[in-house]
Amino acid sequence: MAQQPIWPGSGSAVSSSTPFGFYDNDSEFQTEAPQFASWCAKRLGYPITAVELQDTQFYACLEEAVTEYSSQVNQFNIRDNLLHLRGQVTSSNFTHKRVKSTLSENIFISEEYGQEANVGGTVEVKRTAVSINSGSQVYDLNDVIGEASESGASIEVKRVFYESSPAVSRYFDPYAMTGFGTMNMLDGFGFGSMSPAITFVLQPIYADLLRIQAIEFNDQIRKSGYSFEIRNNQMRVFPQPTTSGSLWVEYSLTSERDNPLRTRYSGSADVVSDYSNVRYDNMEYNKINDVGKQWIRKYGYALSKELLGMIRSKYGTIPIPNSEVSLDGETLRAEATSEKEVLMEQLRETLEQTSRKALLEAQRDESDFQQETLKKVPYPVYIG
Repeated sequence: MAQQPIWPGSGSAVSSSTPFGFYDNDSEFQTEAPQFASWCAKRLGYPITAVELQDTQFYACLEEAVTEYSSQVNQFNIRDNLLHLRGQVTSSNFTHKRVKSTLSENIFISEEYGQEANVGGTVEVKRTAVSINSGSQVYDLNDVIGEASESGASIEVKRVFYESSPAVSRYFDPYAMTGFGTMNMLDGFGFGSMSPAITFVLQPIYADLLRIQAIEFNDQIRKSGYSFEIRNNQMRVFPQPTTSGSLWVEYSLTSERDNPLRTRYSGSADVVSDYSNVRYDNMEYNKINDVGKQWIRKYGYALSKELLGMIRSKYGTIPIPNSEVSLDGETLRAEATSEKEVLMEQLRETLEQTSRKALLEAQRDESDFQQETLKKVPYPVYIG
C-alpha cells in the first residue's frame, strides 16, 4: 500500500518509526508522539491547508528535539561538574544524577606532595636490605636495586634506616638501668630475698610500657642513628658502621612517580579525563519535567516547520491555468531558524542562571540580605 504524501489527520504506531529508536521503550514518548504530530499539523494549517508531512517525519522531529534538549542540558552539566568528575571511572553514568562538590582535585594534588614527604601518595614504596660491613661507608645502589629485580631502573631513595633490637629484648638487660636488670630485678619487683620463680606480683601494664618507652627514648638520645647522602648512585652512610649488619632502604621508581597517567584506581580502569569521556546518556523522556517537555514541543514544532519549508522549497512556484502559485517554503525555513535560535538562547540562559557558581552567588546574596534584615529587628525589651 502506497504511503500518503500528506498528513492524513492522525498518526500511526510510533515504535520502530523513529530514525534512531532512542525512545522505543519509553511508554510516555510512545503515547505523546501521535499527539505531538497532530498538534504540529494543526499549527501548520491542517485541515484548512494540506501539510506535506507524514507521521513518521513528525516523530523524527520529536526525537531530535528530545535528544537536542538532552544534549544541551548534559553539556551544561559536564561543564558545571567536570572539576568534580575528573578521575572518576568512565563506567559511572551521571545522567539524571546530582553531582556534589568534592575535594578530589585538591586531594589528588596533596597526594603528590604527600608522596614526596613520605606521608601518603599513590606510588608504591619498595623496600630492600643493604648488607653493611664494619668500616665501610660507601655502597653502590645499582647493586642493591639489582638484587631487588629493578636492575637498570631509575630510583629515588626515600629513607635509609636500621632496625635495632626491640626494647623488650633489653627489658632484663643488667646494663639497661631503665629496665629491670638482673642485678636489681628482685628489688624492682619487690621480691626481696625471695625467688621470682615462686612469687607473683600484680602490676598495672602501664608500668611495663613506661619502662619500655624509657629504654627507647634512651636509645634515641644516647645512640646515633644512620643518615645518608646519595651522589651518582653511591650511597654514603653516616656515621661509619662499627659492626656488620643490615640497613633497610625504602625507594620508589621514578618512572612510577613521574607517570602523569597514574590514578588512584587499581588495574587499568579508564577514568574521566576531559569533556569527551564523561558519561551522560540521552535523558529518559519520562523523567523530564513538564517545563522541559514544553521546550521540546516548541523545538520539535520548529524542526517540523523547517522540514516542511525544505519540502516546499523544492519548487518556488506551481503553475496553474493562466497563472502560478508561489509556495512559502523559504518563509517557513526562515521562521523555523529564528524560532530555534530563540529557544536555544532561552534554554542556555536558564541553564547558566542555575549553574553551581550562580547558585552560590545567589545564596551569598540571600545570606547578606538576611543579615541586613536582622540588624533592623529591634531587641526585645523586658518589662518586669
